[in-house]
Amino acid sequence: MKIGFTLPQAGGVAWQAPQVARYAREVERLGADSLWVIDRLLSPVNPALGHNGGERFPDEFRAVLDPFVVLSVAATATERVLIGSNVLNVPWYSPVVLGRMLTSLDVLSGGRLVPGFGVGWSPDEFEAVNVPMAERGSRLDETLDVLDQLWTPGPAEYQGRHWKLPATHAALKPVRRPPIYLAAFAPASMRRVASRADGWLPALVPPRSTDIQAAVNEPWAVIRGMAAEAGRDPDELDVILRIYPSVRSSTVVEEVVELIKRVEAESEVRHVLVDLMYLADDVDHMLDLAAGLLAGVRGQ
Repeated sequence: MKIGFTLPQAGGVAWQAPQVARYAREVERLGADSLWVIDRLLSPVNPALGHNGGERFPDEFRAVLDPFVVLSVAATATERVLIGSNVLNVPWYSPVVLGRMLTSLDVLSGGRLVPGFGVGWSPDEFEAVNVPMAERGSRLDETLDVLDQLWTPGPAEYQGRHWKLPATHAALKPVRRPPIYLAAFAPASMRRVASRADGWLPALVPPRSTDIQAAVNEPWAVIRGMAAEAGRDPDELDVILRIYPSVRSSTVVEEVVELIKRVEAESEVRHVLVDLMYLADDVDHMLDLAAGLLAGVRGQ
């Protein structure tokens, strides 16, 4: 089982930004397989839609470092681990600007970038970037089209409903085409994974959500079926499971270790990322948690 962790980006650790490089190096030394960022723009005082069905946003979202900056630091501070996004809210960004940032990150890291994309869910954030929320799915589709143009040989050119890219030379390419993973729960989003993505990003939020069958296995079977219907080999699709421990306790490490072992035994998932955002107030605590989780899962 591959195991990854979020970088010190949100909440109290955002104030410790100068330690991002040290954290990335140390987690790699401990044996982690990947490092990840989130993408949050606002923490509304009176949100139109709260987080995960609640009435508000978590306090951790009040301080969030830029995901591209944090990934750049991790890319240059490490040598082996994958660096990924969990997830970039793609409709907020111009595809050609996003493509330049992603290409730069892949080149900086020597071909270790794993972009995770989502459509976003907060009306307040869409208002802040002046993008109609109703267009989020079609904007993601066009972004995937533009990235295909930028990352394949020949001049890149695109004419779409939302974006136009005049014919341009795009000589700088990623080291290898970054595999794109999509967060998807609705049928239309799951079909996009099946037809256009390299992988899927399901999620569990212990202790509230630990049902592997309902959250992972059943939708994964649907996505694989959709891929076959689209003429793709379902075995070409990968899955990385996001785990968001949401309640601090003295036994949280043991509980997450047990959940990861269940995931390995009960599903096809062979790569998990653990978000430490809700569990730690400083970088050293994040490192202690990561060390404990790695040791617990790998029997060290």
